[in-house]
Amino acid sequence: MSKHILLGISGGIAAYKSCELVRLLKKQGHEVSVAMSRAATEFVHPNTFQALSGNPVLVDTHGSGDGNGMAHINLTRAADVMLIAPATANTLAKIAHGVADNLLTNLAAARKCPLAVAPAMNVEMWFNPANQRNIAQLRQDGVHIFEPASGEQACGEVGVGRMLEAVELADLLADVSTPQTLAGKKVLLTAGATFEAIDPVRGITNISSGQMGLALARACRAAGAEVTLIYGQVQAPIPAGLAQAVQAVSAEAMYAAVHRHIGRQDIFIAVAAVADYKVKNSHAQKLKKDLSGSPPLIELAENPDILASVAALPQPPFCVGFAAESERVLEYARIKRAKKNIPMLVANQVAQAMGKDSNQVTILDQHGETALPHMSKADTATAIVAHLAGLLV
Repeated sequence: MSKHILLGISGGIAAYKSCELVRLLKKQGHEVSVAMSRAATEFVHPNTFQALSGNPVLVDTHGSGDGNGMAHINLTRAADVMLIAPATANTLAKIAHGVADNLLTNLAAARKCPLAVAPAMNVEMWFNPANQRNIAQLRQDGVHIFEPASGEQACGEVGVGRMLEAVELADLLADVSTPQTLAGKKVLLTAGATFEAIDPVRGITNISSGQMGLALARACRAAGAEVTLIYGQVQAPIPAGLAQAVQAVSAEAMYAAVHRHIGRQDIFIAVAAVADYKVKNSHAQKLKKDLSGSPPLIELAENPDILASVAALPQPPFCVGFAAESERVLEYARIKRAKKNIPMLVANQVAQAMGKDSNQVTILDQHGETALPHMSKADTATAIVAHLAGLLV
């Protein structure tokens, strides 16, 4: 759904990233208005943002471009969400303490829409006790904090403080206006295809792209959950803003990773396409053709059942399973849900789901079966999370 986004830019070198952010938001169909602090214009000229957004850029609180001289009121009334990116330590401190002495801080004070900030600063500034107190105060006031990443900084130091990349901010921005139906919940989720090695270069896998699992990770995060992702082979970027993201390529590695993290979780969603069998006689060196022309014998052994093992724990989390079938989808899904003794299962047809950008699923639970329409995996994930949240009430 398209929104009117008010993007505030304070004076930091990371302002250059906001150019790409405006481009991405416009590409997603959003209306973008840009407001800059005077210091921000020293890094990127307002004309750049005007060209990218297609709207006038405001710098002065009572700028001449605003009809009644009330830009700090008019802009926030038109916006669905306000994001300040980059947000310097100085700007964060002013907002945390209600100071309104420039356009950005006036906008933050006068807004009715939700506010998110993407901090950008030196690592020592980020961990400065006063800054951390300001961050805590902003959280308490309901401001969404898109925490900075760790890496090399413009000053030459390495550490936490780098503003998130534009694609990550565009992804996270959708969370700001999403109902927090899973607030306070911890979710462990598996995604992607596992890979069972035959030798160092060959293996048994499947056509899962991981998109459904990654979409569900985003949807759970957007709903306010603390999400830990265990993933195999995936063909899409790992979402930003997760508590942890751990790669586990084989079924046994994924089993071990799940059980290392499952103890503190409220919900377990098993979306990964896990191989039922592994190669019993895998080889340390690449298999070569021999002169006889006979193919090597590959022996298989059963892999551990991750979902069943979690559901069988003495105090299991709320378990959600997935069933991807090529035939008799609902029949096999009912059997799987009963056999694994799980409260909720999502069933889909392999040909409509694996490797595709869209999906059509049916949700099975104690109340019956709910068929969702065919839609994008992002929309499907949102609907699944809404259904899940309803069962937890």
